[in-house]
Order: sequence, then C-alpha cells, then structure tokens
Amino acid sequence: MNANQVMALAAMCQVALQVQKLAKYGQSQQNEIEPLLNSLLATDADNAEQIYGGSRNLHSGYRALVSQLSPGSDKNVELVKYVGGLIQLERILSGKPQALSELGRDIDLVKNKLNHLDLLDESIIAAFADTYARVISPLGQRIQVFGQPALLKQSSIQNRIRALLLAGIRAAVLWRQVGGKRRHFIFAKRKILALAKEHI
Repeated sequence: MNANQVMALAAMCQVALQVQKLAKYGQSQQNEIEPLLNSLLATDADNAEQIYGGSRNLHSGYRALVSQLSPGSDKNVELVKYVGGLIQLERILSGKPQALSELGRDIDLVKNKLNHLDLLDESIIAAFADTYARVISPLGQRIQVFGQPALLKQSSIQNRIRALLLAGIRAAVLWRQVGGKRRHFIFAKRKILALAKEHI
C-alpha cells in the first residue's frame, strides 16, 4: 500500500461525496469538483500528484476515507457503494479496447474545446456526461445514484453527476495502475488509514 493508491481512493471518495450532494441537495462545491474534472485531462501525467494538482485538492476525500476506516465513526454506506461500483466498472472497461479508444477520443475533443471554454462551462460538463452515458453506461453494472427524484430529473444535475462519475472512473484507472487491489481493503486497512491521516 502506497501514497498513490491512497490518493486514488481519496479521489473516488471525493467524487462520491460530490455526487451525494448533487443528488440530495442539488449543490456541489466548485473547488472540489474542479480538480476531479481536471484529472480527466491529465492523460500524460507522470504521477498521481500531477493528476490532481497535489493532495490538498482532495482534502475532503481523504477526510471521508479516514472516517470510513476509523473504528467507531459513522459509516457512509452510499459512499462505499459508489466507490465499489466505480472500481467494478473500471475493471470491465479495462477489458474493452474499443471503449477505451472511444474514451480517449472524447477526452481529446474536450481538450480542444478548452481552448475557448472554461472547464466548468455547462457545455464541457455536458460533453463529459455524454461520454459517460455513451461509453461507460453500456458496459453494464450501472451505478445506482441515491437522491431526490425531482433533482435527479434535472438535466444539469444529471450532467454534473455523470461528469463526476467519469472522473471517478479516472481515479479507479489510477488505482489499478498503481497496484490497487480489492484485498487491500481487508488486509491493508490500517496502512490506508495511516497514509490518509497524513493529508487531513
């Protein structure tokens, strides 16, 4: 277990927290979403720090991770479901070369649009959301989002949630690339907790 693996987990936790806030309250925090969406564009980064612009951008993700793993603290069951779903979806994606190729093409198109638009512009978020709907959703094993039906019907909320879930897939890719395994959740829990605590 190493710092890069824990950073990938923190990113997935931060995605899950922001998805929860959008689905239940229709709100999200720009400073927490921005590094997550930026990570989608970091296709040639040398390390996890570069992907997220440093661990300080994932503060709430680290905090959530510590809370989940600390004995006696309140557990966020939905967060666990989201993170587990992201890891499962990424495993399916990793075995689909055509989907990976399509995903890469879509990200390149978004990069071109960013010459004229801001990362949090509605059309950029909609482009990320469209990629999630076309490339990731058909893989099966859909992630169930828990929230208020009235909010979940709004296209702007749907787009933000899908864009965030795409960023969650990016974090799950990183988790696998740096050696993250399911067994780590059982056998390396103390180590994950110790490393995560260094960032809160």
